[in-house]
Amino acid sequence: MAPWYAWAPWGGEFQVARLLLQRGIAATYLVAFLVAARQFRPLAGEDGLLPLREYVERYEFRERPSVFYYLDSDRALAAGAWLGVALAAAALVGLPGRLGLGAYLAVWTAMWALYLSFVNAGRTFYGFGWESMLCEAGFLAIFLGAPDLVAPAVVVYLFRWVEFRNMLGAGLIKIRGDDCWRELTCMDYHYETQPMPNPLSWVAHRLPDRFHRVEVLGNHVVELLVPFLYFGPPRVAAAAGLATVGFHLWLILTGNFAFLSFLSVVLAGSLFADAVVAGPLPAGVSLPVPDPETLAPLPLWFQIAIAGLVVLVAVLSYYPVRNMVSSSQAMNRAFDPLNLVNTYGAFGSITRTRYELVVQGTDDAVVTDDTEWETYEFPGKPTDPGRLPPQWAPYHLRLDWQLWFAAMAPSPARHPWFVHFLAKLLAGDDGARSLLRTDPFPDEPPEHVRALRYRYEFTTLDELRETGRWWRRERVGTYYGPVSLDDSRFRLQLQRRGWDVPEAEREPEGKPTEPSGTARATDAG
Repeated sequence: MAPWYAWAPWGGEFQVARLLLQRGIAATYLVAFLVAARQFRPLAGEDGLLPLREYVERYEFRERPSVFYYLDSDRALAAGAWLGVALAAAALVGLPGRLGLGAYLAVWTAMWALYLSFVNAGRTFYGFGWESMLCEAGFLAIFLGAPDLVAPAVVVYLFRWVEFRNMLGAGLIKIRGDDCWRELTCMDYHYETQPMPNPLSWVAHRLPDRFHRVEVLGNHVVELLVPFLYFGPPRVAAAAGLATVGFHLWLILTGNFAFLSFLSVVLAGSLFADAVVAGPLPAGVSLPVPDPETLAPLPLWFQIAIAGLVVLVAVLSYYPVRNMVSSSQAMNRAFDPLNLVNTYGAFGSITRTRYELVVQGTDDAVVTDDTEWETYEFPGKPTDPGRLPPQWAPYHLRLDWQLWFAAMAPSPARHPWFVHFLAKLLAGDDGARSLLRTDPFPDEPPEHVRALRYRYEFTTLDELRETGRWWRRERVGTYYGPVSLDDSRFRLQLQRRGWDVPEAEREPEGKPTEPSGTARATDAG
């Protein structure tokens, strides 16, 4: 008779599921920590767009716990990120498990605590549902145990519970949130207006309308009905897992959603019992899991910890469940400061029109109608209409994503970090420049910068053949500027936020300009 922690309603063993979960979560951690190593300091470090000190001053530790609450320096951030990379790489090849349960627990607990620290300190730039999902999955992974121990089925089922809330929450928020999901028309817009299109987004957008209707209907089936099969017999759960994996692979093929879909595929690994996976393997192919007869039982103290985990998840699930059944369902929310049991959802409403911010600079000391502007480009944004949308996921371009949100409004009133970003471009800040794809001022920063707002649409096939452009665009206004570091209103706006105002590197040659909400110079683009 199986011990209580290895019991499952339909029987079976879950070594393969444990292996898929551990390696998949480790791979996700590896990507996430690499992103932190490359981007956290210019975004939310000591001198970031949202400086780390604001987090320390605004919150109590118990509200948003983080090791960087006390180790609030760029050096500590870099050390934490690269330590996370090293630990994730070790976990990806299974090293901690081979060193015993103690090493396994130490490595996985450290990864969870480190990444939670980045999420809580990162605030706006880490305010995405997949961040809390990785925290929740990473916490559960601590209790999967080393590979020489019996796989705890009860923990595998907790992963199914995460995937259930992930998928069903997304389905419910869509049905409640936007008429186009009920009218089966949302995919008419989605590929063009999603945060960051990829190389196949243009193709997907140009598929026939009938195909898009079937897509939306399929979306509802996979998100609203299939999740209830996760807790069925092994073959039923595996079929539901394949449907979930196929759904997210299509999202991966047609868009850049950071590691949302990647992590969702990883969580689907919990749906494959050993008997289902091992049966159809080709001759000569084996999985790197030990013979079940050689597995040792879990130590008593670890069993007690797992029992406590089950009770904790059951209690903390109250608020996510209440949120899912509520008519005022929130899309993504963590209900505790440790992000242990959260509610999920995506694209509760679909944007019908795509707006983009085009950031430009000039060396002219005085802005006139004849001023020539040079354009900054970002790694994942479609600034250049002739550039094929690139593939970045599962890597997460955090500034690019926030620019998508910022462009929805005609001014940066709700996104003050954008004003700080312009100030850093004017100062030639190396951190801000590291977030760019191209910097038209590599040697000396510009005198003035501005941000224009455009409406972007995918071109037709005929337009693509004729012009070689993937996008057509139309200017709809000026988002901010033009401004220089000598503009008094601009400096005052920065000072009111408590941000350091860089000193101008050049002497002004004319009357400084003021930030404006209307166009101040012509633009041929």
